[in-house]
Amino acid sequence: MTASTPHHTEQAAHNTSAEEVRLRRELAAVYRLVAHFRMTDLIFTHISARVPGPEHHFLINPYGLLFEEITASNLVKVDLSGRPVEETPHPVNPAGFVIHSAVHASRPDAHCVLHTHTKAGCAVAAQEDGLLPLNQISMEFYGRLGYHDYEGVALNLAEQQRLVADLAGHPAMILRNHGLLTVGETPAQAFLRMYYLDKACEIQVAATAGGAKLVMPPPDIRELTARQLAGEDEGSDLQDDTAYDLAWSALLRLVERVAPDYKD
Repeated sequence: MTASTPHHTEQAAHNTSAEEVRLRRELAAVYRLVAHFRMTDLIFTHISARVPGPEHHFLINPYGLLFEEITASNLVKVDLSGRPVEETPHPVNPAGFVIHSAVHASRPDAHCVLHTHTKAGCAVAAQEDGLLPLNQISMEFYGRLGYHDYEGVALNLAEQQRLVADLAGHPAMILRNHGLLTVGETPAQAFLRMYYLDKACEIQVAATAGGAKLVMPPPDIRELTARQLAGEDEGSDLQDDTAYDLAWSALLRLVERVAPDYKD
C-alpha cells in the first residue's frame, strides 16, 4: 500500500486550497468505490477531475497504482498537455491523457471524467445496437448516450477531435470495442452515472443471454423515463430531488467503512 501518512495529508492541505483538498478526497473516494464494485482493470483506466481555478489543471491517478491504493494526496496534478505541474514520483498514463484532456478541454461542464473497461460494458460496446432500452436503469441514458468508433489504443492526438464530437453534450458515451465513459459536474455525479450505465449493460447481457424475445417500452415512455431520472420532467405528480444526494452520502459512509485511508 502506498497511502500517505496523516503528516503528508496535513502538508498537502497546507500547500493547496481547501476546495482542492475537498476535491482530492471526493475523487479518491470515487477511485475506492470503483475498486469496491469491481469496475477496475488493474491499473489501466482513469478518473480525472478539474481543479478549481483558471489554470486548467486536473487530477488523475498515478500510473502504476491500483485503484485501491489511490489516496487524496497521491493523485497527480497535470495540465492539459498531460505534464505534471507539481513534483511527483508517478507517471501519467498517456492513453488516459489523450481521452481525459480532450473531454476537459471541450466540455466546461465535465469537471469529472470517468472511464472503465468492465466486462458488461465491453460486451455491450461490442454489440452493433449498443445500449438497448430494456429496463428503467438503461432508460436513464435514452437519447443521452454518445458512441465513438474504435481507433486502437488511445495514443494518437488526432483522435481527440473525433472523440469529443461523438460525446457532444451527452453525459455518457460507449467507446465501441473498448468500454464506457461518463462525465459529471462532480466526481459523485460521474460515478453514479457510471454505476448505473454499467448496471444497464449487465442487465442487457443477462437479458439477451437466453435468446428470449425482448420487451421494450415505446419511445415516448423511454423519453419520459429519461427526463424523470434526469430531473427534467415537470409533468409528474411527484418529484424526487434528493435521491442522488442521499445515494452519494450512503456511498461515502461505505468508503469510510471499507477504505478509511482514502482521505490520506
